[in-house]
Amino acid sequence: MRYVVIAVLVLIVASLGSALFHLVSDRSGSRRMVKALALRVGLALALFLFLMAGYYFGFLPGRL
Repeated sequence: MRYVVIAVLVLIVASLGSALFHLVSDRSGSRRMVKALALRVGLALALFLFLMAGYYFGFLPGRL
């Protein structure tokens, strides 16, 4: 479970870096930056739902 969360966080940071690269390098009005940011938002939402489901089903115990 821990490795899945770390992998998704790495993908989120990579998508953010990709968006920054496309912001700096694209001059033609390309939509690649928008797609990279949309992917980042989708990954963050999926991670949030994954963590909520993991807690609900008991895969992630709550702290006392």
